[in-house]
Amino acid sequence: MEKYAKISELVASVEADAEKFYNAGIAAVGTRVRKGMQDLKNLAQEIRAEVTEKKNTK
Repeated sequence: MEKYAKISELVASVEADAEKFYNAGIAAVGTRVRKGMQDLKNLAQEIRAEVTEKKNTK
């Protein structure tokens, strides 16, 4: 559950930057959005692996 909480925090932090990028048109913020999305992807992949491992050990 700790990693899931990190995902929630990360989504909240990326949300402000995404709003600036899409609504205000600030292109420089796009880099932070892309990095945040990559971090989300990596964290989600870790959770998937964890779930699969737990499922297969039962």
